[in-house]
Amino acid sequence: MTFSVLCASARVNSYRSSSIDELNWAGNFRYGAHRIVTPQSVDELCNLVRANDKVKALGTRHSFNDIADSTGLLISTAKLARIWPVDKRAETVTVEAGVTYGMLCRELDRQGYALKNMASLPHITVSGACATATHGSGEKNGNLATSVARLEIVKTDGRIVEYSCIENPDIFPGLVVGLGALGVISRITLELTPTFDVSQQVYLDLPLQQALAHFDDIQTRGYSVSLFTDWKDSKIDQVWIKRRTSDRGIHDADLFGAGPATLKLHPIGALDAEPCTEQMGVPGRWYERLPHFKLEFTPSAAIELQAEYFVPRGHVEEALLAINSIRASIAPLLQVCEIRTIAADNLWMSPCYQRDSVSIHFTWFQKLAEVERLLPEIERVLSPFNARPHWGKLFAMTAPELAPLYPRMPNFMKLLAEFDPTGKFGNTYLQRCIGV
Repeated sequence: MTFSVLCASARVNSYRSSSIDELNWAGNFRYGAHRIVTPQSVDELCNLVRANDKVKALGTRHSFNDIADSTGLLISTAKLARIWPVDKRAETVTVEAGVTYGMLCRELDRQGYALKNMASLPHITVSGACATATHGSGEKNGNLATSVARLEIVKTDGRIVEYSCIENPDIFPGLVVGLGALGVISRITLELTPTFDVSQQVYLDLPLQQALAHFDDIQTRGYSVSLFTDWKDSKIDQVWIKRRTSDRGIHDADLFGAGPATLKLHPIGALDAEPCTEQMGVPGRWYERLPHFKLEFTPSAAIELQAEYFVPRGHVEEALLAINSIRASIAPLLQVCEIRTIAADNLWMSPCYQRDSVSIHFTWFQKLAEVERLLPEIERVLSPFNARPHWGKLFAMTAPELAPLYPRMPNFMKLLAEFDPTGKFGNTYLQRCIGV
């Protein structure tokens, strides 16, 4: 297996020694573009795309690899922050590319609407999260991109072209999780649901065997469920269950041997829980509970690395036992591992394409070289289960390993050839992972 997460010239030994303008959120990657520009309008965005030979869009920089890098111009979408009023007839909302979930959620709730699902952090952009199939959790909840109903894309010549799931059903599933390869998203339209309340309860010290034996039952206990472990021993340290308050039932007094927490906790037990969303069964609005972290707290930039793999739901027991078999190698580098379920979808480049999935997410200490050496071993033990990596996080797999995992990869490559024949939106990431 070829291992090339980051080219050597892009690594940084200490995030403190470099200009923040050059770095990603975590500080492990330095962008190679010759400059970064922040357009004030979509018209200016179009002009920048038209006038430059190599271009990539840059959102909140929450990717841990070179997916958003370019040898030419990086276009920050930070100032493209318009939110249109909710279309109540269609139950959709349209936002510009720089809008974050945190910016959007309170406005949606004010109008009586909600998103079906959210990621752990509300600080990331809607467009960037959808382009990489970022996700929350829930048996019936697909990744965030499954809410996309319409896209406006700035193409190579600076023209804006609109696509929708209704008008372009043949190619729309290939556009949504586009990896930044097909153009620059200028606007995105999301499907909504009526607003709702959620309460959250945390349970402690669930034996791994109990977690595996009752995995399906545990997932039915909430609208969104997360299992956290540091893999220092064979147990799940915390189970976070987020339940819609309209659902029948109450939080369990006992969860297969795991008892409810009596204090608010951070997923990393040693850290202060204040940045985390409220627990202890206290109800709150959907956007105040579905994320793990509050909007008003800045995420812990530059102290972590992340990797994540998706395995079929039916192989969760074998996959977690495989990870447990190498926990002695994992635990010294690991801050916490989160295990979640995500529903299947039909988006060509989604890691959950046509299969209900379980994600195994690793939050590492900022030890890039050691993590890079470990990732091929993790991928080796997960390979029998056709594990697919998160596109925006660290992984060692390259195009020869990835292509068999994505049945519609050839169709996506045809879209690339049609949308970007000159490689304006191309970069080393796409060459390495897609083979174009």
